Amino acid sequence: MTADPFATKSSAAHSDAANRPYREVTDSRGRVYRVGESDRDILGHSRKLMIYLPWIAMMAISVFEYAYGSAEDTLSHAHGWTQSNTFWILSVWVFFQAGIAFPAGWLREKGILTARAAMYVGSGLCVVGFLALSHLSNVLPAILGFGVVGGIGAGLVYATCINMVGKWFPERRGARTGFVNGGFAYGSLPFIFIFNYGFDTANYHRVLDLIGCYIMVVVAGCAFFFKDPPKNWWPSDIDPLTYAGAGRTATGLAKNPPAARQYTPKEAIRTGMLPLMWISIVMTAGVSIFGISFQVDFAKDVGFGPLVAASSMGVMAVINGVGRGVVGWLSDRWGRKSTLVFVIVVLGLAQFGVIWAGDVKSEWLFLFFAFLSGFGGGAFYPLFAALTPDYFGENYNATNYGLVYSGKLISGLFGGGLGSMVVAAWGYDGAYALAGGVSMVAAGIALLLRQPGRSREVTPAPRPQAAG
Repeated sequence: MTADPFATKSSAAHSDAANRPYREVTDSRGRVYRVGESDRDILGHSRKLMIYLPWIAMMAISVFEYAYGSAEDTLSHAHGWTQSNTFWILSVWVFFQAGIAFPAGWLREKGILTARAAMYVGSGLCVVGFLALSHLSNVLPAILGFGVVGGIGAGLVYATCINMVGKWFPERRGARTGFVNGGFAYGSLPFIFIFNYGFDTANYHRVLDLIGCYIMVVVAGCAFFFKDPPKNWWPSDIDPLTYAGAGRTATGLAKNPPAARQYTPKEAIRTGMLPLMWISIVMTAGVSIFGISFQVDFAKDVGFGPLVAASSMGVMAVINGVGRGVVGWLSDRWGRKSTLVFVIVVLGLAQFGVIWAGDVKSEWLFLFFAFLSGFGGGAFYPLFAALTPDYFGENYNATNYGLVYSGKLISGLFGGGLGSMVVAAWGYDGAYALAGGVSMVAAGIALLLRQPGRSREVTPAPRPQAAG
């Protein structure tokens, strides 16, 4: 009698499933959760390390964007650049920093580029960027070196760090994504004061070279421990079908339920929600970049001293960073969308407040609205970073968030370079008023967001309990 090959295959499949350290749970919509493996089983240590290491790396690269405005005067004098030259260098950097997120995510999800490799490549490109800013006086090579190469390097690090947190914390990503994202702002604080008080045409080579080496060492050191979880991974101590777990986790999942299923980039675009998120981030990030680029110059133009100018940027950087962690925590309790709309409205109101503070020549008001601008101008980033896997799942998050975040490459153009043209044509008051109006429109667009596949259901029904 001939043995049945299908029976043999079936038996082998059952045996393989029995020997796996995990089981796959499917919900009513067909979404699969891989449950059973702990973080220590996969990593050899707690997944908390996947919060702290990305946070440290993000602090290292923050000097690129948030401290650059404080270095512009010295760079202009050292290299003979105009104000427009320095703004366009930053704008090109923003373009490539944001633009690399999608292709990097695609390469990671195809298995061509690991998270660790992306960080290593990013660290090397970052040091090239600062060496170019230090040693290239011709504007075009400086744009290519710092703007293109440095932008790609910083973008690889940024995207990898943010996606790492989203993948390892699918059940409570708001506060953790906000915490990691915050490092990208307040990590620049020491450099803001270095550039304002200890950076001149006599030492700029040495300072910029050392900063580049510092970034490379820190990022490469963190990269050694980076590792993605398996696809569909879900923490074993939380039931993905009922969200039964610790009280705070259950509350956060009720306010921000997991994605109905895992959406590919094409599917995410077809829902209409990803394009809305992209438009909203284009507008909001443009306002944020405008504030970062022009706040110090506006303070000096109004007549405030260098201490107020530097302090306003320092306040903006710190609150920008701390605010990201705070709103991430709030979004776990209020809901991601409600918190996002609140943050964008605050950013818009802050732009009008800066105009008022300048008109009345009040340094304290100026610092207060710099505080609000910093809060709103950074807090929306982790909200979009958490909202993307909330809406579209974790399996394609590197690519989906890369698409959403790519809106920042458009923002860099009108927030920095085109912003300088508006300032030249309308003055600072007109430019800040326009920024405030753009932010309010972005808040209106954010109100239209809704989670695909969950138009009615908000929280899952409890699973029936066995009688007895």
